[in-house]
Amino acid sequence: MGKKIEIDDRFKKFGTVSFTAITKTNDFIDHLEQGKVVGTRCKECGMHFFPPRADCFRCLESHMEWFEVAGNGKLVTYSKLEYGPVGFEKDLPYRIALLDYGDYKVFGRIDDAVPDDALSMGMKMKTRVNRLADGQLNYVFQPA
Repeated sequence: MGKKIEIDDRFKKFGTVSFTAITKTNDFIDHLEQGKVVGTRCKECGMHFFPPRADCFRCLESHMEWFEVAGNGKLVTYSKLEYGPVGFEKDLPYRIALLDYGDYKVFGRIDDAVPDDALSMGMKMKTRVNRLADGQLNYVFQPA
């Protein structure tokens, strides 16, 4: 009999549809469950990454630490999607956006509770954990 291999598949809990079940940054899901949205920072060169990465493309090191996406980001751009990729049809329409936090940027969805006319370029927004009806986890943006 061979040795039993355990598979770390925590990432299947992320989002409406998770196309990646296994990743080196599965602890991301543990942080979401604790109410924290996090990225990674390279301990060698200080580069920030969101979504989290296990390896730094700048210095090619793998010495990463977690940091919390906290405070306010600035809305750089957003778009309302009327058509979406496979698996997201039931979510339509929804809005995606990019927030600038200075040392890093975060791409994600705008909270459905935020009306279109409340959005303006440059406005301050925050990133928060969102639990979906089916128990999946993601994060959304809302006005600060």
